[in-house]
Amino acid sequence: MHLTIKDIAKYSGTSVSTVSRVLNNHPDVSEKARTQVLKIVEQYHYVPNNSARNLVIRESATIAVIVRGIANPFFTRIIKTIESAIYAEGYSMSLHQIGSSDDELMAAAMLEREKRLCGIIFLGGRFNYSAMDVATLRVPFVCCTYANTFGALDPEGFSSVAIDDKREAYRAVRFLIEHGHRRIAALIEAKGGASISQLRYEGYCEALADAGIALDPALVECAGSFEMEDAYHAAARLAERAHFTALFAISDAMAMAAMKQLSLHNIRVPEDCSVIAIDGLELTNYCTPTLTTLEQPAEEMALASVKTLAGLLRGDGTNNHVFMETKLRTGASVRSLE
Repeated sequence: MHLTIKDIAKYSGTSVSTVSRVLNNHPDVSEKARTQVLKIVEQYHYVPNNSARNLVIRESATIAVIVRGIANPFFTRIIKTIESAIYAEGYSMSLHQIGSSDDELMAAAMLEREKRLCGIIFLGGRFNYSAMDVATLRVPFVCCTYANTFGALDPEGFSSVAIDDKREAYRAVRFLIEHGHRRIAALIEAKGGASISQLRYEGYCEALADAGIALDPALVECAGSFEMEDAYHAAARLAERAHFTALFAISDAMAMAAMKQLSLHNIRVPEDCSVIAIDGLELTNYCTPTLTTLEQPAEEMALASVKTLAGLLRGDGTNNHVFMETKLRTGASVRSLE
C-alpha cells in the first residue's frame, strides 16, 4: 500500500502539517503526536519519495505573514500573537515586511511560488482589491486590520478581520462633541482614495454633520503619511493656521507627534486642546498626558485571523468577515468644556 502524507495524517489522527514536521524532525511537535505519526510510518513501512524535505515542499505547512508598513508600531502586538497562534495550529510562519507604498499582492505571489505557501495573512494593505488583483494568489488568505471596503471582490472568496474604521472614527469625534467641543481639528494622512485615512476622515465628517457642526476645511490637515515626523510637521501647520479646542488624530503615533508640536506652540493638552486617537498603543500609557484613545483588540484580531485561515486549510471552515469593536481608554488628554 502506497501512503501519502495525507493518509498518514488521517490514520494517525493528526494534521498534514504535523506529519510534515515529524518527518523533518522539527522540535515543536508534542511527543504524543510524534509517537502517533511514527507508529503509522512504521506500521505501513512508509518511505517518502526522494526525501522528507521534498515531501514537505509538496505538502507545504508554511503560512506567510506579509506586513505592509514596517514602521507601524501597532503591528508589533499583532505579529507576536499571530506567530504563537500559527505554531499552535501546527504550521510554521514566514514573516515578510514591505514598505507602505509597496504592492503586498505582488510580494505575496512571489513568496507563494518561492516558498510553496499554504496560506497568507496580510497585515495592512489596500482597501480596493479586484478579482484581477488577487488572481495570482492560489492559496487562501486573510486580510488582518483592514477590509476590502472600496473593492469588488466576492466576499465568499476571501476573509478579513478588522475594525469598522469609519464607525470608530465617528465614535472618537462624538466623544469630543459630548465633552462640549465644536472646534474639532482632524489630523489625517490624506483625503480621498481607498484608504484607512479616508474611512476615518469620513467618520469625522459624519460625526460633525450629525451634531450640526459645519465642516471647516481649515481644521483638516493632511500629513501625507502615517509617519510621526510628517504628523509632527502637519500639526505645526494646523496650529499656526487655525484655532481649535480639540484634535482627532487618525492614529496614536500621529497623535503623540501632534502633542509634542502643540506643546512647542504653547498649546497645553488637555487644558487648551483635547486630543483623541485610534489604536491603543501601549506606549501611549507613558506619554504626558496619557493619550485618550480607542484601543483596537490586537490580540483578538490576530487570533481570529489565524483561526479563520487554519479552518480554510483544514477544510472545515469558510471565508468570513469579522468586524471588531474598539474599547475606549480614557487617558487624560481630553477635558470637558461643559
